[in-house]
Amino acid sequence: MSQGDWEAVAGLLGRAPQGSFEVVVRDAAGGPVVILNSPFLADGTPMPTRYWLVGRAERESVSRLESTGGVRAAEAAVDAAELEAAHARYGALRDAAVPPGYRGPRPTGGVGGTRRGVKCLHAHLAWFLAGGPDPVGRWTCEKLGIDPAQYRVTRTGGREQAAGTARGPVAAIDCGTNSTRLLVVDAAGRPLERLMRITRLGQRVDRDGLLDEKAMQRTIDVLAEFRRVMNHHDVTRARATATAAARDARNTGEFARRVTEVLGTAPDVLGGEEEGRLTYLGATADLDPAGGPYLVVDVGGGSTELVGGPATALTAVSLEIGCVRGTERFLEHDPPLASELGALRMHVSQLVRGAVEAHPELGGAARLIGVAGTVAALVRLDKGILVYDWSRVHHAQLSLAAIERLVGELAAVPLERRLEWPALESERADVIVGGASVLAEAMVALGFEVLTASESDLLDGIVAELLTGWAGGQLLGARLPVREHRAHLIGDEGSDEQAVG
Repeated sequence: MSQGDWEAVAGLLGRAPQGSFEVVVRDAAGGPVVILNSPFLADGTPMPTRYWLVGRAERESVSRLESTGGVRAAEAAVDAAELEAAHARYGALRDAAVPPGYRGPRPTGGVGGTRRGVKCLHAHLAWFLAGGPDPVGRWTCEKLGIDPAQYRVTRTGGREQAAGTARGPVAAIDCGTNSTRLLVVDAAGRPLERLMRITRLGQRVDRDGLLDEKAMQRTIDVLAEFRRVMNHHDVTRARATATAAARDARNTGEFARRVTEVLGTAPDVLGGEEEGRLTYLGATADLDPAGGPYLVVDVGGGSTELVGGPATALTAVSLEIGCVRGTERFLEHDPPLASELGALRMHVSQLVRGAVEAHPELGGAARLIGVAGTVAALVRLDKGILVYDWSRVHHAQLSLAAIERLVGELAAVPLERRLEWPALESERADVIVGGASVLAEAMVALGFEVLTASESDLLDGIVAELLTGWAGGQLLGARLPVREHRAHLIGDEGSDEQAVG
């Protein structure tokens, strides 16, 4: 805290600052915009708000937004689980700044000193501009037309850089419904590590509405392994995400707390729109634009995303069906009955056709790109790839006829026989029939006879943002607009709010 910064902040606040701070975000002229407060004021009073918006223009514009109902609008617009995870991460980062062994009163709460909901847009915007994955801060930027690229973010040692710019290896971690994955790349984008572990985080979430304790622990154990890998590569910046299972569970906050403890960063619980956008970014990054337009299908454990449309306005559709959810909901026998497979496929057909009817732009693609574990597993089975080889799976062609053949072969034998198939991961053997059925029926409904497999997906989209100037999930200077449509399971009870947790 220099004397010049102290005087500038005092002038902006109209009073003397009551505690120590450092300026972490500056405008183009070098003036303070966001300060990082000590967790305690000079007299020892706990200070729950670490990131404080002091820029005059920014404070005034946010105040105007709040006066027109901005707080309520923001709380309604953002995903509740994503917001809860942001509060948990904010609190954990602030608590880490409290001196070890401190015995007095401590600051509590998350962003703005609250544990839930939205209290103050100023605090959310401050953290977001400083690089925090804050969904409310991102929403506030979009509402006010604020371009984060106009600011400079001060990093360790006084170095300044544009928000979101990486200076060393970065990592993306995704806690999916079926698998937990890690991608580490260097500052030039070259892959250093790509790991996948099947942890089945979403086990029984569709039935119970809760993340199972054993499933959470399996995932946490893998994340501890991933943290060691990240440390080995001296990762400078990471983003952790969670998808369908975390969206649907009522105890996601507890899971986020445990993830934060082991990773040092809380997972961003992605909505279907954000998951689809990032997946599209990763899956199409190394494809020739002239070969498009593309439609990306991502068959996950708990949901299936369809992303496509005009390049200037992508549409992301999140269908609440995937390999785990489809298996648990429809396939009660082993091997499954023909009637069970028929019911699953009819359900998928209704979801996909309904989405295309609501969003005709999804129907105009020239090429279908398939991502995620179900697609990779089917490629390996079709091509006879006994030992996983990224180069043989990535951009391999997989026909609908081959998928239908594999569905028939896999569904004709019990799990114990599928476990003997050398090209099939043993952890995926119990859900491969469900996943393959979802993919096959989606291709039928979409009118595609062949797809191109891509081993670049959500993780690649995340690291691309970390490396090329994206901050908190938003492109600095220009954001690709995406519209979202959520298609719920037919027969779901309760409201949409209950269905998405």
